[in-house]
Amino acid sequence: MIADEGYGRASFSRIAERAGLSSTRLISYHFAGKDELIAATAKDVMASVGTFMAEQLQGQESAAARLHAYIEGIVGFIDTHRAPMKALMAILLAGGLDYDAATDRQVISPVEQILRDGQATGEFGEFDPVIMATVIQRAVDGLPLLLGSMPDLDCTHYARELVALFRAGTVRSPS
Repeated sequence: MIADEGYGRASFSRIAERAGLSSTRLISYHFAGKDELIAATAKDVMASVGTFMAEQLQGQESAAARLHAYIEGIVGFIDTHRAPMKALMAILLAGGLDYDAATDRQVISPVEQILRDGQATGEFGEFDPVIMATVIQRAVDGLPLLLGSMPDLDCTHYARELVALFRAGTVRSPS
C-alpha cells in the first residue's frame, strides 16, 4: 500500500482494505498504532536485505569479490523486491522510522569493512574508506527512486556499471 499510494496515505483502514481484511481489529491487535506498524514493516524489509546480503557475501574470499558481490547482490535484491524497497524508501524519506546517524553508520559499516580489508591486504589502493563506502551505499540506496522514474531500467547493467566504476576507484595503482 505504501509503495503504491505513498506513506502519507497509509492508515489502518487503507491497509486493512488493501489486505482484504473486513476491519482494522486484526492490525490493531498486533500493533499499537500506525507508527509501530510502519516501523515493523521497515525493520522486516531491512532484515530481509541483511539476510540476503549475508548469503551473497558468504564464501567470497577477496575484498574485490566481496565488493562485487555486495553491489550485484543489493542491486539484484532491489530489482526483485521493488515494492518493499519502494515502501522502505518512502518510510525513510517521510521520517516514518528513527533513522539516525548511528543507524546510517551500521548500514555503511559492512561496505567500509570490505574496503578496509582490501586496503590492508594491498588489494585496494589509497582512498578514504568512509567516503568510498558512503558513495557506494548511496549509489545503491538511490536505485528504488530511479526505478520509480525508469521502471524498465536494466538492473543487471546498472550493477555491472557500478562494479566497473567502483573497481576503477578502488584498484591499487601500479607503482
